[in-house]
Amino acid sequence: MVRIGFAPGVFDLFHIGHLNLLRQAKERCDYLIAGVLADEVLIRRKPVTPVIPLAERLEIVRHVRFVDAAVPVTSNDRAEVWRELGFNVLFKGDDWRGTEKGEQLEREFAALGVRVVYFPYTLATSSSALRRTLQNIDALARRSGSPVLGNDAAEAT
Repeated sequence: MVRIGFAPGVFDLFHIGHLNLLRQAKERCDYLIAGVLADEVLIRRKPVTPVIPLAERLEIVRHVRFVDAAVPVTSNDRAEVWRELGFNVLFKGDDWRGTEKGEQLEREFAALGVRVVYFPYTLATSSSALRRTLQNIDALARRSGSPVLGNDAAEAT
């Protein structure tokens, strides 16, 4: 049986944790599909807007050598995504393992014949931590009267 893997994620501010997830996923399947969550799907799940636009996140993920296909995920309906893509293994970070949302995920996919595989979450680096750092830098720049990140490039032209 061909193992078709699916690794969903936002993949915003692409970092080593994303790369680790995709590499480990590819080691455990024959064909890896990376599902890049669309902004509206993410905003419905969390109150977060990605820094990097969807088209750019797709392009970045599409060019990771471990990824066979990168597709936008435009629905919160997991069964609908499964019907469209036909994967039989789902990869997630182990921050989901043992949680209510992880157990619900496992039940939903077990009913569809999909195995859920967890990988160690990269604690040292996360998009949330990177986003907080950027916000802190921006706040410091505003307090000091320095140009806000990104504005100095516009002023230089």
